[in-house]
Amino acid sequence: MDYEFYKDSIVLLQGAISEVLTKIEIIREYRKVRGYNDPINYITTRVKSEQSMKDKLKRKKLAVTLDNALTKIYDAAGVRIICSYIDDVYHVAEMLKKCHGFEVIREKDYIKNPKPNGYRSYHIVFQLSLDVSGEIHPIFVEVQIRTIAQDFWSSLEHEIKYKKNIKNPELISQELKRCADQIATTDLNMQTIKNMISSNDERKKH
Repeated sequence: MDYEFYKDSIVLLQGAISEVLTKIEIIREYRKVRGYNDPINYITTRVKSEQSMKDKLKRKKLAVTLDNALTKIYDAAGVRIICSYIDDVYHVAEMLKKCHGFEVIREKDYIKNPKPNGYRSYHIVFQLSLDVSGEIHPIFVEVQIRTIAQDFWSSLEHEIKYKKNIKNPELISQELKRCADQIATTDLNMQTIKNMISSNDERKKH
């Protein structure tokens, strides 16, 4: 791969992220003016580095070319949205899927269907068409939406996974899976509490 060309493409990837962030901000402001709570706790973004891109192409047994980097790898540009409650995750996902110009390429619900290790999150790959001086560039952006609890588990699991010389890795994996299941139960309990409070508020209005 000619990394100088990839560096130029980073501008496009960052531009696609900016488009997603703009849509998210509109969603948040729209809810605010209508008197609804903000469903989003915080947002992080990242553009895959040149070395990470090269490593991923090799793992997938793809030629290390700019074309493959931008058309075969869907997570070169990433946005992570952290919500307080599970219902908020699905609400944000549906709102984003309705955005004009956001074509859904792939969608995976790891909340209803967790990975074997216990990982939970909602993933959507969008294709955006960036107009740069009259030239259209199709760019993929992977959006991950999850609860605070799910993000907490994922961050620690990622940190532990890359530690070297771990003794009893199978036992560690079992414990991580157990923690993920406990966190999932807590998420459901918190959602139930929120629904109970919302129901009481509605009754008071009437």
